[in-house]
Amino acid sequence: MISKRIQDIQLSSTLAATQKTRELKAEGRDIISLTVGEPDFDTPKYILDAANKAIYEGKGHHYTDSAGIAELRQAIADFHQKHDFVSYEMDEIFVSAGAKLILYYLFQALVDEGDEVLIPIPYWVSYSEQIRLAGGVPVFIETDPENGFALTEELLDRYTSDKTKLLVLNSPSNPSGAVFNEEQLRIIGDYCVRKNILIIADEIYYKLVFNGAKSQSIASLSEEIRQQSIIVNGMSKAFAMTGWRIGYALGSKKVMQAINKIASQTSGNAAGISQYAALAALTEGSDFMEENRKLFETRLNAAYPLVKDLPGFKLYEKPMGAFYLFPECSEAAKMTGYDTVDAFTMALLEEAHVGLVAGSGFGMPKHIRFSYATSTEEFAEGVQRIKTFMEKHRAK
Repeated sequence: MISKRIQDIQLSSTLAATQKTRELKAEGRDIISLTVGEPDFDTPKYILDAANKAIYEGKGHHYTDSAGIAELRQAIADFHQKHDFVSYEMDEIFVSAGAKLILYYLFQALVDEGDEVLIPIPYWVSYSEQIRLAGGVPVFIETDPENGFALTEELLDRYTSDKTKLLVLNSPSNPSGAVFNEEQLRIIGDYCVRKNILIIADEIYYKLVFNGAKSQSIASLSEEIRQQSIIVNGMSKAFAMTGWRIGYALGSKKVMQAINKIASQTSGNAAGISQYAALAALTEGSDFMEENRKLFETRLNAAYPLVKDLPGFKLYEKPMGAFYLFPECSEAAKMTGYDTVDAFTMALLEEAHVGLVAGSGFGMPKHIRFSYATSTEEFAEGVQRIKTFMEKHRAK
């Protein structure tokens, strides 16, 4: 009954881990969840007030342009002009119900059957499955954690073929927290310009960078790279608006028209009230955005040494962005009697009551993703439970 294309794709491992954790909590178990990729606090009051005001002014009650309201698209253009010094026209901006849906639309619009799409490992879990849904072939680029997961020209050459159409770039990275610097981004951008490979740059975390790391959009490097790039961003991470479901794309008019065509036949517009909330976030939220960044910087600096000191957990260098740690844990699994990190991760949930996401969903099965988008106290308690679990099992 179910179509083959749906049977062939995998359930999102991050959502599956989060759901399993919630189910155990609902059973009354004392679970510490370090799975979820969202801030643990509510959307700030100034956004709620703006949304409430819009409701009672009669805004957002009806269908809008499927590409988003004009005021929001202009605010997005102004935001990126201010932060990246890159100019986008209104018809180069598309707004929809979350960055994930934007990515799905882009793959549907750009990928033909058999087209190859380069994806550096580790990668966010939905890239490969969305590409397969579009009939494309994900080509995974093996990067080196000891080299900061760097994507070099040599690596790109090794995996590029005459069927290569797209490169998916995620910086800051989910799950590794790695951030490409300007030199690295320029090498990638110039290579793609020469080879006529379109770049889909997932920059959803680009305002969450820490300890002196620089926030940089690849589109800001040159006009040629800008023309070769489609930027995907949204409100979820920097503004604590995951549930409002607002994402957007920046790119050529031709590509924006193509994804707008898909939206017109599928989702229609993003929720009207959410669009007005996003408008307030962008136009009134510079103070909150910086406070949010500083909070996660503090959490990273507290979480990193705790995980680094766990026996059998290997962190090659400190992440610079997003809100994840992604240690190699094969030795920890072996030390406690588990053949795979997947089995080790499940044991941590069921026995230590700590929810994590196994690295297999990100293309690196020897790793585990920790989210520090929670209080420093809860994170520390989660790490202590893992330590106690390991002491117990190592003693056997």
